[in-house]
Amino acid sequence: MTVQRAAADKHLHLKSISFRPFPDVRGFPFNLPLVKSLGELEFTTPVTFFVGENGSGKSTLLEAIACAVEAVTVGSENIRTDKSLTEVRRLAQALKLGWAKRTHRGFFLRAEDFFGYARQMNQVRAELQEDLDAVDEDYRGRSNFAISQAKMPYQHELSDMQQRYGGGLDQRSHGESFLALFQNRFVPEGLYLLDEPEAPLSPLRQLAFLAMLKDMVEQNGQFIIATHSPIILAFPGATLLSFDTLPVKPVAYSDLEHVNLTKAFLNNPDSFLRRL
Repeated sequence: MTVQRAAADKHLHLKSISFRPFPDVRGFPFNLPLVKSLGELEFTTPVTFFVGENGSGKSTLLEAIACAVEAVTVGSENIRTDKSLTEVRRLAQALKLGWAKRTHRGFFLRAEDFFGYARQMNQVRAELQEDLDAVDEDYRGRSNFAISQAKMPYQHELSDMQQRYGGGLDQRSHGESFLALFQNRFVPEGLYLLDEPEAPLSPLRQLAFLAMLKDMVEQNGQFIIATHSPIILAFPGATLLSFDTLPVKPVAYSDLEHVNLTKAFLNNPDSFLRRL
């Protein structure tokens, strides 16, 4: 084993996924070309990217992995009861997981779940503030001690939100909120499954995300990320798995259609726009 491979293995938790015998393999998602062609998929670096066109199956497989590892979800229901994952859970039951070292740390985050989580935090914060303001009216005529005791639970919750997210997820841009959420929910030695994290991030925020990713890998975090972003896909040392050709296989960054199309557009946008 090379020194580079040994260093990568130190950060790995999930080493591979493959199919095991499963009685009910009819219908979605077992009828997807991706699923039919999927043998064993190995994870050999701390950061693995799933890349491919919409409909290629990368998000479906990521969701199935999240269900199979029973990942904690951010901003959505419990992964065991989330109705949007009902069919994907069937695929998860057919997955065999190969662990280097089992971890229950980490989380699963979809872009759409983040936006819902930010709205939820906004609502919770507003409700806590309303309850806190109501104490003065409800406890009118009571002692200052009684009023302070009644306010304490609401103040504690608001203070906790302040410590975690500063001014609050609702008071920041989507990009700032995402990075704050991601940083505050991260713990070392975890497995993190992210679907299109670039959705709320500007190009500058995507670079900030890469810097955070580097720090988290150094704390033995493993990441499997489905993305279209040429910026995020450029993370040094990552494995890029292309879902555009089957079976899924590693591809060089310079060979990615996402990268080459973006580069060609930026070099000569008029040549594309005149075709509209």
